[in-house]
Amino acid sequence: MKIRSFGIIVLALVLGTVLTGCGCFMQAQKGEEAPPPPPEVQAVAPEEAKVETPVASEPAPAPEAVMLKSINFDFDRYNIRPGDEAILKENEGWFKANPGKNVKIEGHCDERGTVEYNLVLGQKRADATKNYLVNLGIDDKILETVSYGKERPIDPRHKEEAWAKNRRANIVPVQ
Repeated sequence: MKIRSFGIIVLALVLGTVLTGCGCFMQAQKGEEAPPPPPEVQAVAPEEAKVETPVASEPAPAPEAVMLKSINFDFDRYNIRPGDEAILKENEGWFKANPGKNVKIEGHCDERGTVEYNLVLGQKRADATKNYLVNLGIDDKILETVSYGKERPIDPRHKEEAWAKNRRANIVPVQ
């Protein structure tokens, strides 16, 4: 009888260890839900695509001379890398061309880690980006930050290449 109960204990320990190591199980235990799937994009055949001409009464908006670029981060980090410093310095031109225009800095993470952890990390990435821009001379009153954590991946694949794209700070003009 001792051998049988020992076997049950070993089986329970093995199952507990396996399930505890699974991030999905831990998320379910914490009451977390998986992010909603991205909206499906329907492909349009070339013959079905219609190009509408703009109405003559409305002039087309002038393209902005400089567009804001996003930056990326290393795994589990929120420090601005040297290459990304150059990108943020390039973005400085947009701020000079659009004085007083409000901007939202969105912090994003890859899918690894818990929802809570990634929300905090995403906020640290957004804040680090904001601080860098403020140090360049951008008015902090026009900059707002938000963290989306791992909820809005730009690349939904489950591999390092996709994860590297998802670890980012988007800098978006507010309409």
